[in-house]
Amino acid sequence: MSKRESLSRYNLIINRLKKSNATFMEIKDYLSLQSDFHSDNLNVSQRTFQRDLDDIRSLYDIDIQYDFRRKVYYIDSEGKPDINTRTLEAFDTLNALNISHGVSQFIHFEKRRPLGTEYLYGLIHGIKNKQVIRFSHQKFWEDEPTVRTVEPYALKESKNRWYLLAKDLKDGKIKSFGLDRLSNLEFPDGKFEYPKDYNVEDSFRHCFGVIGSDDKEPQDIVLSFERDEGKYIKTLPLHETQQVLADTEDELQIKLKLYITPDLIAELLSHGDKMKVLKPKSLANTIKAEHQKAYQQY
Repeated sequence: MSKRESLSRYNLIINRLKKSNATFMEIKDYLSLQSDFHSDNLNVSQRTFQRDLDDIRSLYDIDIQYDFRRKVYYIDSEGKPDINTRTLEAFDTLNALNISHGVSQFIHFEKRRPLGTEYLYGLIHGIKNKQVIRFSHQKFWEDEPTVRTVEPYALKESKNRWYLLAKDLKDGKIKSFGLDRLSNLEFPDGKFEYPKDYNVEDSFRHCFGVIGSDDKEPQDIVLSFERDEGKYIKTLPLHETQQVLADTEDELQIKLKLYITPDLIAELLSHGDKMKVLKPKSLANTIKAEHQKAYQQY
């Protein structure tokens, strides 16, 4: 059996269990049916199926468990639902591209510079093993890159970019470094202790993007969107703290609990005249002033 067939089978097992829990026979019948669609032999025995579950767990960190009471298999997402969701999305995309030979004219990728994902493995290694790393980092507003030696703490995604969150040993501050501006990754000798008082989820729970805030408390922010723009905001929320206050034929009102940072201001400005800040007044004045500055450019 080829590796391609095995990967296709993993994907189908995951997709079947994403829809609902299933018995082994239901999964086996599903794979048999899909064999006709994929022109591959995806049939599976009980022994091979158990090996598949081990491979899926090892390769993708997706844990498929068996419920002995109901006699069904299910995807166990407890403790890491966000990671599993993104893993499954990536797996779907990879598999779709893998089986789409000869249809490149139907798939149009966004043309953009690389995101620096070639460093993900090395950075994850440094984070997991608490190993000091060194790299060159190019700021957009500087002509030459600078060499940074850091303690890597976490990776964070924001607006289709990946960032490393790390303590810069030059000044002891925790900073974010865009992976697309990172090069020459090295692993000098040196270990570190992960700080007990730092938690990436807590640090960014009320932040939009990767810029933190020195404010002690986040603010309640109320926004009003025109009806059509509101449909996008409902299906792709601005932030996990988003709550719908009103949803009418004329507008969508939402509330967010966030620190007011440059990343948030930039996002709100991107919605133009289709969004209005209702609270707080200070943020409304900031957005108004930025729109006026943009108008004066013309």
